[in-house]
Amino acid sequence: MEWYARRWGIECYHRIIKSGCRVESRQLESARRLCNALAIDMIIAWRIHYLTTLGQETPDVPCTVYFSDSEWKALTTFANKVKEPPDLPPSLNDAVRLLGKLGGHLGRRGDGHPGSEVLWRGMSRLADIEVAYELYTT
Repeated sequence: MEWYARRWGIECYHRIIKSGCRVESRQLESARRLCNALAIDMIIAWRIHYLTTLGQETPDVPCTVYFSDSEWKALTTFANKVKEPPDLPPSLNDAVRLLGKLGGHLGRRGDGHPGSEVLWRGMSRLADIEVAYELYTT
């Protein structure tokens, strides 16, 4: 029963690889290139799945358990439209909700936690935002 109960997490992980990383649409010329791309995609999918799970199970921990300093600072300054990040990092729940907004989550009262697909889109945007943040703050 315990193994079967973990099936949902595995299904979510595979959906992130399939839908988020779009591995089925890859048209690489060799098996080696496909394996290399899949290795990177699996790490990205694990990170998104981990964030989704962590955000739901431990929402009150500081967001630094997942996000680097530049990531959470870029996220908070961009989402709140301010020039300076807060002195203390937000909770993981607050950071996940900000990231969800970047990915299209509306954040209404009945919407619940942002899902993996929304977080995937948010992380894609955050990568670009972080580069710009680093460029303009250093």
